[in-house]
Amino acid sequence: MSSYGVIIIGSGFGGQCAAINLKKRGIDDFVILERREFMGGTWAQNTYPGAAVDVQSPLYSIESEPYDWSQMFAEQHELQQYTNHVIDKHSLREKTLTHANVEKIEWHDADQRWHVHVDGKGVLQARFVINASGPLSTPVIPQFKGRDSFKGKAFHTNNWDHDYDYKGKRVAIIGSGASAAQIIPAIAADVGHLHIFQRTPHWVLPRPDYVFKGWQRKLLRNRGIYRALREAIYWGLESRVIGFKYSSTMLELLAGRKARAHIKKQIKDPVLQQKVTPDFTIGCKRVILSDTLYPAYCRDNVTLHDKTDGIGEINESGIKTSHGDQLDLDLIIYSTGYDATDGVISYPVIGRNQQTLADVWADFPRAYLGTSAPGFPNLFIVTGPNTGIGHTSAIFIIEAQMNYIMKAIEEVGRRQKNLIEVKASAEDSYTRHIHDEMAKTVWQQGGCNSWYKSKSGKVIAMFPGFSFTFRRWTKNFRVKDHDFA
Repeated sequence: MSSYGVIIIGSGFGGQCAAINLKKRGIDDFVILERREFMGGTWAQNTYPGAAVDVQSPLYSIESEPYDWSQMFAEQHELQQYTNHVIDKHSLREKTLTHANVEKIEWHDADQRWHVHVDGKGVLQARFVINASGPLSTPVIPQFKGRDSFKGKAFHTNNWDHDYDYKGKRVAIIGSGASAAQIIPAIAADVGHLHIFQRTPHWVLPRPDYVFKGWQRKLLRNRGIYRALREAIYWGLESRVIGFKYSSTMLELLAGRKARAHIKKQIKDPVLQQKVTPDFTIGCKRVILSDTLYPAYCRDNVTLHDKTDGIGEINESGIKTSHGDQLDLDLIIYSTGYDATDGVISYPVIGRNQQTLADVWADFPRAYLGTSAPGFPNLFIVTGPNTGIGHTSAIFIIEAQMNYIMKAIEEVGRRQKNLIEVKASAEDSYTRHIHDEMAKTVWQQGGCNSWYKSKSGKVIAMFPGFSFTFRRWTKNFRVKDHDFA
């Protein structure tokens, strides 16, 4: 049975940051497990037409790994190049097992190790486990009536089939969120007809993209100038928290009015304007950045079906709407999201006394600093409960979590102990504080039902405050909140 000091599950940015931080500390006894045949996570997997980041790339990148970006909002192919650049620079391929799907992990008190069961590869042991599988890694397709009877082509955006030629075809896309908003403009001109099934509209703001000129890219290769741009972007985005949490008036003045003006500017049909106008406060759901979505809605070969004309059933030849209209289709694209709240970790996690994380999270997912849970020693969850961020770079939060994770591992070694476990009282106090603060935010008060919420109705995906606050908490390691054994 192979044994490691650390097993990292997932090779996206979370896994890469974990590996880089371990290496910086001279810890080389680790392995990365990647369930797919390739490394890279989100930006290697999500290759659908139009895929791009919605946070400025100089900030949506690892702080210690600046890059020669071609534009402000990088497209998927460039993000994948960046990911591969980081992987190769730090020689992470030789530290990775691909085709390594984790079936379950189980803590064994006898040897004080995690036993990681890997499909087809047996059981691996580790002193520490860092789960970096990511919240947007398990796609969800609702059980529409007759879903499996469709005889045409169908796939989720997470598994785009590039061998299928959609040009001239009759296509339906189910969902109108962030992925759909990128796909729709990318394919609308090429398909025969596009039917969009929208359960609830999202607020849309203009996308302030910018292609860097040659001389600007040359300047940005200077570390100091690059860092200054990164800082400017960071603080500009951080100000959004004031609206999300402290001032609904500011949110409406700075964002709501702009979004309404965007609708009126790009859509002249009052019926279509009404269909795309949300009935909740901007920011309650993820805000979409796009200059091309609304013009795509206005095309003659595009039909937007709102909640009054939804999916009645799926049949062999296509979709029958709730109005009873039959739409014959060649392709159905499911842009129906991910199990990102209740399904933060997709495999069973069995801790002390055979207690499962699923049981502990039966009410709602919870973790100290969104990273560790009592009863599960030496386990760290990257982008765990309440670590999502609605206004800035998710990588900033991942890097903040690394402060805590690395300090915890170092403390175990410094004290010559075998394990670290957060105290139940500390986790409970932290979680209560998070949800007390959450009550003040637009995600709880904005009048929408979003994927940010778990089945309990609590907002699980988001952190209710400034990202620099979270980073400060993770840097200030509280020894008294933990047991060492």
